[in-house]
Amino acid sequence: MTVLATGLDTTSPEYAANRATMLDRLGELGTEHGKALAGGGEKYVERHRGRGKLLARERIELLVDADTPFLELSPLAAWGSEYAVGASLVTGIGVVEGVECLITANDPTVRGGASNPWTLKKALRANEIAFANRLPCISLVESGGADLPSQKEIFIPGGALFRDLTRLSAAGIPTVAVVFGNSTAGGAYVPGMSDHTVMIKERSKVFLGGPPLVKMATGEESDDESLGGADMHARTSGLADHFAVDEHDALRQARRIVARLNWRKAHPDPGPAEPPKYDEDELLGIVPGDLKIPFDPREVIARLVDGSDFDAFKPLYGTSLVTGWARLHGYPVGILANAQGVLFSEESQKAAQFIQLANQRDIPLLFLHNTTGYMVGKEYEQGGIIKHGAMMINAVSNSRVPHLSVLMGASYGAGHYGMCGRAYDPRFLFAWPGSKSAVMGPQQLAGVLSIVARASAAAKGRPYDDEADAGLRAMVEQQIESESLPMFLSGRLYDDGVIDPRDTRTVLGICLSAIHTAPVEGARGGFGIFRM
Repeated sequence: MTVLATGLDTTSPEYAANRATMLDRLGELGTEHGKALAGGGEKYVERHRGRGKLLARERIELLVDADTPFLELSPLAAWGSEYAVGASLVTGIGVVEGVECLITANDPTVRGGASNPWTLKKALRANEIAFANRLPCISLVESGGADLPSQKEIFIPGGALFRDLTRLSAAGIPTVAVVFGNSTAGGAYVPGMSDHTVMIKERSKVFLGGPPLVKMATGEESDDESLGGADMHARTSGLADHFAVDEHDALRQARRIVARLNWRKAHPDPGPAEPPKYDEDELLGIVPGDLKIPFDPREVIARLVDGSDFDAFKPLYGTSLVTGWARLHGYPVGILANAQGVLFSEESQKAAQFIQLANQRDIPLLFLHNTTGYMVGKEYEQGGIIKHGAMMINAVSNSRVPHLSVLMGASYGAGHYGMCGRAYDPRFLFAWPGSKSAVMGPQQLAGVLSIVARASAAAKGRPYDDEADAGLRAMVEQQIESESLPMFLSGRLYDDGVIDPRDTRTVLGICLSAIHTAPVEGARGGFGIFRM
């Protein structure tokens, strides 16, 4: 075995400072996660409970197998917007009757579970995950439909939700809908387009138009039950495949549906895996609070992979990018981890070759980000940094093995692209609380704007206002700093969640297991033209 050695001094002042900073950020993260857990607030939670109903996460807890983890995705969706944190929808991966499933649950304590633009983005991302990884999809439905004041941002793109359900079914990926309350208007198509639908006596209400709309449109008098109640749909319309007497019974029936799917993973479970040799708690003190200070990503890898066993690839070449092979929860992975931040030509070429090898061997890739981007300057431009960076991005773009990305520290500029950022369709992307991502660092970006403005003034023969320049730089730095923080980016669904570093191995293990539900096959060519 090639066990990684550790040089981490957990008694040093630097380690203590890093750990304290990370714990502070985790405290801030916990506060924001608490907002999502609170749903619509105490008043609406109590009103919901007063109706004898379970909360969204309680429904999920009863649905999934006992003592198994539920990986919640995008819990900070809509953070920093006018809408509630969490976007009135819970999504994630859980195990039901031994089957990994993609689960979505409307939160009816937030405006009746109505969908806003961020709800839509979050739901579409969940469908994307289900499709790419061939995960059966279970929808726990209770929603009043679109949040009407924002309908202009929901109606047209929102049709993709129903398109996705039919495409999942056509691809042989099971879809199950459990209706706990209202599922009206367009929302009626969720149970209508799912393979299996469970409705609850005197609770489920599924209709294209409720009694008021029917009255306005046709003059017909009707009531909820005869128009769209569970009993009617079970006995008359045939929309309900299963009739439940209460919420617990509905969840029991959903579990039985999954148990009868005859569902098989494309790859068998690898079985128990040896844990890392080093304590995962030590991950809190590795990344400095100041991301300009470099750190050794091998210290992170040593606390993630099975047995801390890592076979380095080209360890003496392109040393600011660590590449190599390992196993994580028994699954093989190829790892690319930024060491000193900057990517040079050597690192770019090394990465491209490594990615090709992973595709030849059908091995998923894990990208651990801490990069300020590709190196600039006359020497490096003349040395071909553009074509070599393009080679790396070409390889990432056309790689067919699943990619996982974790933003540990900085993830700036085209380096974010080369390390498989969101635009490059990683199967999953997570961020640590101290990470940052933007076109460049705040000081660099503000400085560039200042230089351009100063040159413009000189070209026009005008005096330059240094006091105004200082104010502008400060304003720009503050803006870019706030927009590069993980909670801001997670709120816009540019990642699948901000996670505690100590949970990274578990989160990646769940993702790797989900990934291997579908076939893992790499590209055998088709990388386009590599400029040499």
